[in-house]
Amino acid sequence: MGRLLAVVIAAALAHGSVRVESLDGAATDPFAAPAGVKAIVFLFTSTDCPISNRYAPEVKRLASAFVRQGVLFRLVYPDPHAGTSAIRAHMAAFAYAGAAQALRDPKRALVAAVGATITPEAVVWAGGRVQYRGRIDDRYVDLGVERPAATEHDLADAITAVLAGTPVAHPQTQAVGCYIADFAR
Repeated sequence: MGRLLAVVIAAALAHGSVRVESLDGAATDPFAAPAGVKAIVFLFTSTDCPISNRYAPEVKRLASAFVRQGVLFRLVYPDPHAGTSAIRAHMAAFAYAGAAQALRDPKRALVAAVGATITPEAVVWAGGRVQYRGRIDDRYVDLGVERPAATEHDLADAITAVLAGTPVAHPQTQAVGCYIADFAR
């Protein structure tokens, strides 16, 4: 990650200014985690982004594979127009219950703090900083261009490296999907 981004995140965290909402409407610190959590994976998603929705099975698989190793998955919904009932319906439709916690980020505080721009985009947070930001894997080459199967598993590789205490080989990759900026329209 860029040095400037790291400084911005550190300043925001020092002031406690990054707040999102739980589905109950309570202001929540997205970086707070129970004891024993070694990393948080923020997955920026949307109720109506087809690429985000197509990744639901892979997200659930990853969450299941890493939860016992101390990794917490949080789905972050940055669309200010997505209400809690729509998010709850989305989580039910894609069977996310138990795999990930849902958070709303209608003011895009977390989006800005970690530099997310796309849904789906993953951010791995560990050791007080962003360790990885980018795609889940390389299944999507571009909008409308999909491989039959992923050949690179960037998010899984990043989580594995963080858990092993080694540097992430590619700490930033380009996600393909729906632009978060378009939700403001």
